[in-house]
Amino acid sequence: MATPFSTIYPMVPRRLLLFVGHLGLAALSNWLAFLLRFDENIPSQQWDLFAAMLPLLLTVRALTFYPFRLFDSLWRYTSLRDVRDLALSIAVSTILFAGAVRFGMGLWSYPSSVFVIDALLLFCLLTGLRTAPRLIRETSWIGTSRKRVLIVGAGDAGAMIVREMRNNPFYHYRPIGFIDDNPSKIGHRINGVRVMGSRDSLPRIIAEQSPDAVLVAMPSAHPSTIRAVVKALEPYDIPIQTLPNLRDLLQCRVEVAQIRDLSIEDLLDRIPVDLDPEPLRKLVQGERVLVTGAGGSIGGELCRQVARLSPAALVLLDRYENGLFAVTNELTAAGYAFVSPLIGDITDVGRMNRLFAEYRPTLVLHAAAHKHVPLMEGNPCEAVLNNVMGTRIVAEAAHRHDVGRFILISTDKAVNPVSVMGATKAVAELLLQYLCRSSRTIFTTVRFGNVLGSNGSVIPVFLQQIRAGGPVTITDSGMRRYFMLISEAVHLVLHAARLALGGELFVLEMGEQISVVDMARNLIRLSGLVPGKDIALTYLGPRPGEKLVEELVAGQEAVEATSVQKILCVRHDPARDLSHLPGLIMRLEQSAAEGSVSKVLAILCDILPTYRPSDMFPVHESVGDSDVMTVQDSLPSAANAVTIAGLSQADSPGRK
Repeated sequence: MATPFSTIYPMVPRRLLLFVGHLGLAALSNWLAFLLRFDENIPSQQWDLFAAMLPLLLTVRALTFYPFRLFDSLWRYTSLRDVRDLALSIAVSTILFAGAVRFGMGLWSYPSSVFVIDALLLFCLLTGLRTAPRLIRETSWIGTSRKRVLIVGAGDAGAMIVREMRNNPFYHYRPIGFIDDNPSKIGHRINGVRVMGSRDSLPRIIAEQSPDAVLVAMPSAHPSTIRAVVKALEPYDIPIQTLPNLRDLLQCRVEVAQIRDLSIEDLLDRIPVDLDPEPLRKLVQGERVLVTGAGGSIGGELCRQVARLSPAALVLLDRYENGLFAVTNELTAAGYAFVSPLIGDITDVGRMNRLFAEYRPTLVLHAAAHKHVPLMEGNPCEAVLNNVMGTRIVAEAAHRHDVGRFILISTDKAVNPVSVMGATKAVAELLLQYLCRSSRTIFTTVRFGNVLGSNGSVIPVFLQQIRAGGPVTITDSGMRRYFMLISEAVHLVLHAARLALGGELFVLEMGEQISVVDMARNLIRLSGLVPGKDIALTYLGPRPGEKLVEELVAGQEAVEATSVQKILCVRHDPARDLSHLPGLIMRLEQSAAEGSVSKVLAILCDILPTYRPSDMFPVHESVGDSDVMTVQDSLPSAANAVTIAGLSQADSPGRK
């Protein structure tokens, strides 16, 4: 690498050399102006005039160049601003010199054309001198073994990244062309790089140019646009890279160092960047917070975000010791001394009462639940005991101990449920509506769809299958799901919690539903493989409890916007008759404790008129003793249960 000029010469000698060099070029340009004016035959009288006026000219030039700081800039970074300052300094010094000659000294014999020719020549000389280092640096990639990059997006970000690549040879990138869907840009050049065509031209362009990588330079693009780009590049075994989203860029500046591999997060809708964190601090700061299911994906992220908001105490409850241990270690290592990890089961009444009496939580975030759809279809009684009875026990403990707020984490599968898991979560939502009518505790539910990478969900399963060489198993080609990042879903949950007044059901807007097939193909493509060629896709058919398309809001639910973007509120009718609910829930829990699957499913149907269980379990019209089926008759075989657990979980958000 060449040694910078400023390293060889210290700053003061460098400025001195630049000063002498500028004045030397000023003298040269003035002499050349006289030569051009007199066709290379300067009369002796004009020679004398040139020699007499040259000291004054150089003095005026020097005094004018200094205020414009022409000796301070680094030429390798010469910009249009530097060229502008150079032009202004030459124009001002020329006007001052001409005024001094004409009106100060009365020399009308000095040729007027020399003023103009001299200024133009000096501008060309100094501009050429300044731009030469940059030109040499920016063309140094020619003939070198740089990575050939095809850039998708011929906007401001693409233009900046091309300029950055050329300004910094050590980045080893060579832009070979742009792809852009704007017809007015096709065929034109941006920073010397041609816009070769639209996405429809990708097959031809990739065949002709053979790029080493494709860079998606669209920081402000909607995720659906990024997904379309990935889909267009699906047949080609070429690495796909991108720039950070505008929300993640500092001062909206694009640099080559920010280039990274495209990830699945780039294909999802994101929450607004302008959510004020201060209301969350007011919600949590100084409070005693209990998080149930703290060892799970959602529960763990709730703990992380709550810890950053300075609670007086943070109680982590889970019956799964490994997950709880990991989250506790993470928080303790971060210096949070107010963390108290507790092993316990939310269905243990005595344990919950002792916990609430000892720690006196003022805010409860209830994330503990069974959420694995296929497993719960095979274990409906356990789903009821954990999701319904566990929620009731924790909620009633919160009521007895005057907890300020109780937030239930629910799921889109509770809307028009067709699965046991969804039905039990729907019952839990109704339970909180009932409890809030006679309690000082604010009971509120927050409902949302799948979160990216949660325990047991589709993304980790797909990634595991890809690492194993495939095939990637999908239940149905028409399956579509909502997806959101865990951190952003939890952030919105906390914002919903501070909006709660009691009895609301908040719904997180999760953007458009994404095809599970497209998600699988995108994951394969982002892993550097080609779907159908390197990794096969296998379709297994829908399983019991699965819907092809999920819903966040039921048809009969009235939805209204809130003061927080991406959060909607479902207002329930306060006059709705829920007086029958406690009795039905009591019978439901008793049937689950007895292991009576048929009774459990029948009572779920009584509570939820829209729920109809899958064909796995026949349900009789009544729940009298004569209609009770044996557990052995209603459960699937052990072999089938193993098969259900082993398939990809496209329908399950996993354990939150």
